[in-house]
Amino acid sequence: MVQIIAGKKGKGKTKHLLERANAAVKTAKGSIVYLDKSSKHMYELSNKIRLINVNEFPVSSSESFIGFISGIISQDHDLEIMFLDSFLKLAVLEGEDISQTIATLEKIGEKYHVTFVLSISLDADELPDNAKGDVILSL
Repeated sequence: MVQIIAGKKGKGKTKHLLERANAAVKTAKGSIVYLDKSSKHMYELSNKIRLINVNEFPVSSSESFIGFISGIISQDHDLEIMFLDSFLKLAVLEGEDISQTIATLEKIGEKYHVTFVLSISLDADELPDNAKGDVILSL
């Protein structure tokens, strides 16, 4: 499953994502991973959440990003929720069509029972049609 927090830059998406991640720890039966473009939010996250700084790895295209996600899932069979802050930057999709990547995440989530929660720096009405139904919060 894919869930999206949408809104332009500076609207508070990261704050909501961090709150959701920390709240998820209380009810999750599996593990939780938080992907970010830096380690800046390390102390704002519960120590039960694994923070991964994607910029420490050679992710240079949306295809390599999907490979990166798949690698994380293959290493942790208990993975339940993956939070992705600054999704467009992490997935190397700024200014690109995100519909194929969203569809791929949907398939991966369905197959491996992982929920992806994405923060995307676009207004909800700017999202592709296949992503509009996934919006859980629009700022």
